[in-house]
Amino acid sequence: MRQPKTVRALETFGRVRLSENFFMREFLYSEIAVINGFQNIPNDPDLAIAAGKRLCEELLEPLQQKFGRLSVRSSYRSPEVNHFGNINKLNCGSNDSNFAGHIWDRRDAKGRMGATACVIVNRFIPYYERTGDWEAMAWWVHDHLPYSDMEFFPKFAAFNLQWREEPERGIYSFIPPRRGRLTEPGKPNWVGRHDEAYAAMLEELDAR
Repeated sequence: MRQPKTVRALETFGRVRLSENFFMREFLYSEIAVINGFQNIPNDPDLAIAAGKRLCEELLEPLQQKFGRLSVRSSYRSPEVNHFGNINKLNCGSNDSNFAGHIWDRRDAKGRMGATACVIVNRFIPYYERTGDWEAMAWWVHDHLPYSDMEFFPKFAAFNLQWREEPERGIYSFIPPRRGRLTEPGKPNWVGRHDEAYAAMLEELDAR
């Protein structure tokens, strides 16, 4: 598939069904692109679709099936959009760090395909705002889904959820007071189950 150059072609691309409940269009919105007049469209649509399908089928669908509707806060960024966000300190990492991350249509330095979406688990918001316990969601995902990386943010406990070939499986938080790395390969808490960390969350959410 060529990069969409017309409204009709972009409509067709946006209607690509990545999984049962997710379509490409909802991953293309970018405030940076809208305000600054950039086109947030993949140069390699086929690679973006392939990576997006894995993200949706293996991570977003099972997460939504378990916890209900997800809201996508930020997802695909073209290299132009991501670079602008990086140099202007708009919470975007470098392009190199986002290949196979937010930049779905470029493989990373190791040749791995990947895709990232920043999502909010709507049903989790009341529990998080009452307890501050973002780790419950992080450990549930760690125990149940084949993610590569998660990064949690203070507002609504939104988090970057990344699928990538040869997943690294690390969790990072920007939420005070526990900012930093929760787990990664080599840490003692990386292996095994963490049921106790999310038992209270599941009990409260299942009771609603």
